[in-house]
Amino acid sequence: MKIVALDLGKFNSVACVYQTENGVHEFRTIKSDPSAIHDLLLASEARRVVIEVGATCGWVKDLAEALGMEVQVANVNAESWQWKKRKRKTDRDDALKLAVLSARGELPKVYVPCRQVRQWRSLIGYRQDLVVRRTAIKNRIRALLTQEARVQPGGKKGWTDQAVEKLKGEARGIAQCSTDELWRGILQMELVQFDAVEGLIGEVEKKLEALSKERAEVKLLETIPGVGPRLAEVVVAVIDDPRRFNNRKQVGCYAGLTPRQFESGTMIRQGRISCQGNRLLRALLVEVSWLMRRWNDQFWKIFQTVSKGSKQRRKAAIVAVARRLLVTCWAMLRDNKPWRPAAGLTGEALAA
Repeated sequence: MKIVALDLGKFNSVACVYQTENGVHEFRTIKSDPSAIHDLLLASEARRVVIEVGATCGWVKDLAEALGMEVQVANVNAESWQWKKRKRKTDRDDALKLAVLSARGELPKVYVPCRQVRQWRSLIGYRQDLVVRRTAIKNRIRALLTQEARVQPGGKKGWTDQAVEKLKGEARGIAQCSTDELWRGILQMELVQFDAVEGLIGEVEKKLEALSKERAEVKLLETIPGVGPRLAEVVVAVIDDPRRFNNRKQVGCYAGLTPRQFESGTMIRQGRISCQGNRLLRALLVEVSWLMRRWNDQFWKIFQTVSKGSKQRRKAAIVAVARRLLVTCWAMLRDNKPWRPAAGLTGEALAA
């Protein structure tokens, strides 16, 4: 079988055309554009294409699959891909290593969804970026008011329509500000940014809501008390195909919610969670888990069981709730069944 392994670069890429029968290979350097890669794949007559995960791997995967080729995407964070204790590392070395590991069946692979799901994930991530920008603007305004001995209501009360209008009443155009009131000009510019980002968040959320209406899986997860559209859409977009996970342990590991393990002889110790996988998914799971005290007694029993009333165990307990919540979402997607409370189970059984 012939394999084409691509070490993708921003401007140029190195291809290794590899024969699995005898290990004979050759290298080619091409431009990193669709037409050049398309021509290379056609000319190589390869059956498999191997690439590294990265910003450009999506369209390369789509291109190769459109040509009827098998595609493998390498997980460069895996242990087998590390280049420790190597005196040389070049683009050709990378491409050859991709080909050799693939031929041996030892390539650490990562799942890459279809283009529609990738675009959906991108929009979800963009909304989160906008929320971070909005928070930064709020913090800058609060700091500015504090410097001027002005008190703004805490929490959401400080950002109601009435509160924002009051702030706009204190703002001035920077050109009209005297030397001792330049803070009013800064306030106006920050409020302009605040309004702009708020409008963008509204537009993105409208689109996300429209996309969610087309996905029955999102509505399925919203049947869980305490789970809203933002968490449901992230879980569906990140998991994508629930059948690719064999068990709940794989799901927890995929989201980075399982502890690191250290074992030597008779010593077995568990450390902090691995924090691998999608950061936004993990953050939203933890955030929603804190709300379960109000909305979902079943998940809150897990918190009470793991924490045992100790403040030092609260973080570990909330991670346990987040992990169980994700596993529950995965099981519902896999079986296509809505939420139903577990009857007669104790907190220990739910946390297991």
